[in-house]
Amino acid sequence: MVLIERDSFASKLGIIAAAAGSAIGLGNIWKFPYIVGENGGGAFLIVYLFCIAIIGLPVMLSEFLIGRKAQKNAIGAFKSIKPGSPWYLTGIAGVASAFIILSFYSVVAGWVFSYISRSVTGTLIKVAPDQLGGYFDGLISGVVEPIFWQFIVMFLTAFIIVRGIKEGIEKYSKILMPILLGLLVVLMIRSVTLEGASKGLEFLFKPDFSSLKATGVLEALGHAFFSLSLGMGTMITYGSYIKKDENLGTTALQVTIADTAIALMAGIVIFPAVFAYGFPTDSGPSLIFITLPAVFQSMPLGGFFQALFFILVGIASLTSTISILEVVVAFFTEEFNIPRKKATILIAGIIFIIGIPSALSFGALSEFKIFGKTYFDIFDFTASNVLLPLGGLLISLFVGWAWGIKQALKEATNEGTVRLPLSGAYGFITKYLAPVGISIILLYATGILSRIIEL
Repeated sequence: MVLIERDSFASKLGIIAAAAGSAIGLGNIWKFPYIVGENGGGAFLIVYLFCIAIIGLPVMLSEFLIGRKAQKNAIGAFKSIKPGSPWYLTGIAGVASAFIILSFYSVVAGWVFSYISRSVTGTLIKVAPDQLGGYFDGLISGVVEPIFWQFIVMFLTAFIIVRGIKEGIEKYSKILMPILLGLLVVLMIRSVTLEGASKGLEFLFKPDFSSLKATGVLEALGHAFFSLSLGMGTMITYGSYIKKDENLGTTALQVTIADTAIALMAGIVIFPAVFAYGFPTDSGPSLIFITLPAVFQSMPLGGFFQALFFILVGIASLTSTISILEVVVAFFTEEFNIPRKKATILIAGIIFIIGIPSALSFGALSEFKIFGKTYFDIFDFTASNVLLPLGGLLISLFVGWAWGIKQALKEATNEGTVRLPLSGAYGFITKYLAPVGISIILLYATGILSRIIEL
């Protein structure tokens, strides 16, 4: 049997573009603005940034360290570092998370790609504001169209993954990320120059802690963790493609800053425009599909900027689907020695089929529920509320207690050849603070914490 040779990133820029692309997705452009809106703006933002620094960054570095040390996939890495132990189950949780997440994430990304088509052709801009809710419902409750756009997303994702690390993930990340950044800058300039935009900036950056509830703090902690693509094996997999001479501490910091900056820029695009035209900030998940199209209709050259916005969101979603699919493909190619092309086509096809019930959960299968949840809700809850925080918790415990901080720091410092600032703080957070924080996320996300409080 001929073993398949491992690929790796060719440049520092490629590492940052790919890892940042993984972290920057619908969570930044779609979810972050609406949870900021629902939790009072600036006060939530401060708590979120604190959680990113204290929990998100150390866990990301831990994932990078595990991957690069082992130079293997998310499951193989744990087998390599701690052979014969059950810690490989952590990797299984990550791969399972990636598999499940992509099955429904590709559905939401499909809605975005549908809106790109509708924006570019000028169809969306012509819909009356009071009809946008029904217009969006018409899309997601359909049969053929949601599945068609889900297929398009999976096809584009598989096309890039088939080409490998250098010629696939790295090459296209280096193309897509600058485009994403450029579109954000253009949309930011348009948004902040609108009359009345200052109120939106004030909402985003002037904290009012009286409007922040305890649930908002927990939301900030949870989103800080999820927005960085942690707990699903992505950063372990990408870390395994990073060369031994790279400074992982710097890389983790740069990726975290890039992810946070994009989320803030998305907020600067959305809130000044929303305030300028008097729309609500707490419209929830419908913010970009219903509220923002109405905002663009009120804006000069609204059709043009609307198309740019949805292209931006489409790129963000694609850079994430690439990284999620790579987690599963890397596992199958390495553990079962399956050629990349064959593994990619097979896995992408299976995920697409499994995702079809999620695509139909808002229409044909909306009445089919298990424990009161549709297929989409079940997959979302299982991955986001159980597997991801569980994976992050196990990763922190593995690095802090099983592998050990001393061994982790050897990898982080390239055997003492590079410096890791605040290494003592990293050790304390990884061993103690991160497990506690992530445990709180897990208890809150599963509803256990609220039941404990009620008692």
